[in-house]
Amino acid sequence: MIILTFFLAHWYLSVLMQTLFLHRYAAHQMFTMSKGWEKVFYVVTFISQGSSFLSPRAYGIMHRLHHAYADTEEDPHSPKYSKSMMDMMWKTRQFYNDILNNRDTIPAKFKKGVPNWPWMEWFGDRWPVRVAWGTFYVLFYIQFATSPWLFLLLPFHFFMGPVHGAIINWCAHRYGYINFKVDDTAKNLLPFDFLMMGESYHNNHHRYGGRANFGGFRWHEFDPAYPLILLMNKVGIVKLRRGRDEAYM
Repeated sequence: MIILTFFLAHWYLSVLMQTLFLHRYAAHQMFTMSKGWEKVFYVVTFISQGSSFLSPRAYGIMHRLHHAYADTEEDPHSPKYSKSMMDMMWKTRQFYNDILNNRDTIPAKFKKGVPNWPWMEWFGDRWPVRVAWGTFYVLFYIQFATSPWLFLLLPFHFFMGPVHGAIINWCAHRYGYINFKVDDTAKNLLPFDFLMMGESYHNNHHRYGGRANFGGFRWHEFDPAYPLILLMNKVGIVKLRRGRDEAYM
């Protein structure tokens, strides 16, 4: 029970930070926040993603390219130009590392306004730090696992961020249903998104890229992250950009 609770907590906190901070804030700037709160979100993202910490700066830039060039050869992660999910993720990793290490030639317009805390970006990417997180997961399982099969969950902890990316970038471009005709293969992966905190409403998001609520177009589409955004906006942690609760980019 302890292991399953720990796994679910890691899964949902990680995907929540990915959708709130990396995706809706870093990439799309659906809301603003102070530099102080930005650093708080950096730290929470680092803790939640652990060994698979993703740079908010690199993620934001790469995701903007995905929207600009979806399902073309310039898309950082398109199933259309990959032989398999692993092939796509390997290409994504190379693209991501080029941005992270400033080896890219991406136009400046895609980099405007992305969050950047250089020290945390550096620290979160250090291999000793990633190994330390992995060691913590293993020791936790050794202490609390009640069955050998539970250790099969460890790889998900090690690669939590990329696993979430693969589910959306591969599966949500190959499987699911469509609400809107778009210029790419984005689909809504799940009718009720119990798994990805609204991220699986990918077709909705590709149609209305600046809309803070990813769901809401059918009775069963509920975006769990959206009420949290409204709450944070109400208490002053973030400030929704004018019209982003309804209007579109």
